[in-house]
Amino acid sequence: MLVALSNTPRDYAWGSPTLLAELEGRVPTGAPEAEVWFGDHPGSPAQVLDGSGRTLDEWLPTTPGAPDRLPYLLKLLAAGSPLSIQVHPSKDQAVEGFAREEAAGVARDAGSRNYKDDNHKPEVIVALSDTFTALAGLRDLDQTRRLVDALGDDEGVRELRQRLADVDPASALRAAIGWALGEASTPQIEQIVEAAASVTSAEFAAEAALVRHLRAEYPGDPGIVVALLMNLVELRRGEAIFVPAGVLHAYVAGLGVEIMAASDNVLRGGLTPKHIDVAELLGLVDFRPAAPPRLEPRADDSGVELFAPGIADFALAHVAPSAAPARVALRGVSIAVGVSGEATVTGASGTSVALAPGQAALATADEGPLVVSGGEVFVAMPGE
Repeated sequence: MLVALSNTPRDYAWGSPTLLAELEGRVPTGAPEAEVWFGDHPGSPAQVLDGSGRTLDEWLPTTPGAPDRLPYLLKLLAAGSPLSIQVHPSKDQAVEGFAREEAAGVARDAGSRNYKDDNHKPEVIVALSDTFTALAGLRDLDQTRRLVDALGDDEGVRELRQRLADVDPASALRAAIGWALGEASTPQIEQIVEAAASVTSAEFAAEAALVRHLRAEYPGDPGIVVALLMNLVELRRGEAIFVPAGVLHAYVAGLGVEIMAASDNVLRGGLTPKHIDVAELLGLVDFRPAAPPRLEPRADDSGVELFAPGIADFALAHVAPSAAPARVALRGVSIAVGVSGEATVTGASGTSVALAPGQAALATADEGPLVVSGGEVFVAMPGE
């Protein structure tokens, strides 16, 4: 079965008022539009355009050959201002944390709730805008120390420098983040932020510009200090990062297509007015410094790229615009979304769906391989 899907944008405050409208070729509404969800997540299930009036979470359990729930959620994400710094738990951590909060009677919609479900939430984002800015993972400690050394000698800077002095990089970064989020005073945070915003080192010009941007959006937020310890990543269109459990990250600006495991488990680490559970956060973060977690696709003989991080929940195929049709093998129920041009997706049954940018369709596994012609399409599917 091949059927069209639709959904309305989520109006989170960090959303862009223009990026999704420009993608879809329509007049902006003037309101922030942050995400369009193409999946069966109960937070915003897609509408199935088969005349039934059902949402995808209602449609899947009644459809032969389809699972009751999808293991992934596909999104278009448009960041007009920075999202919160966050981390997601592993599967084992999510199971334990969810059970703990259920036993304690914490309401699932409580602001202090950390675990909304018992699943992990690894995710991949592929840039659709010319550039997509993100923070992902913790920077090499020697480089971070050079940055902090360029910030002068105010009390807050000295305190941060002291916590970064541990010979073990993970211990040093854990101490610095724990201090910034849980112990540092407001004046100490402001001293670090002011020094970083004014730094003249050419090596850290991009970081200084980011701090000025974050300061304007979140004045006095200790998450700005956390951001100073993270990798600043500038993706070009078509480039991707993979964020597994434990990796601190924040999307700063740009338009992307995102796929993740079907979960709503988010623990925040700054750049937000929402609840931050510092102790729980510190128990989840992987504090080992590493290079930005870029994900390179692999291409098949027909030129279809596959962003596959090697997990069971999802993989994301990319079909570039081409005069020749491309064939996309399916591993289960899949969702295709158009992102440029006028694409046509045809299943094994002979059914076709036209996809303009921002439009989506669901294909059951027996419709594979999908034949994609015309425009540019991403296809979400279960992983390896």
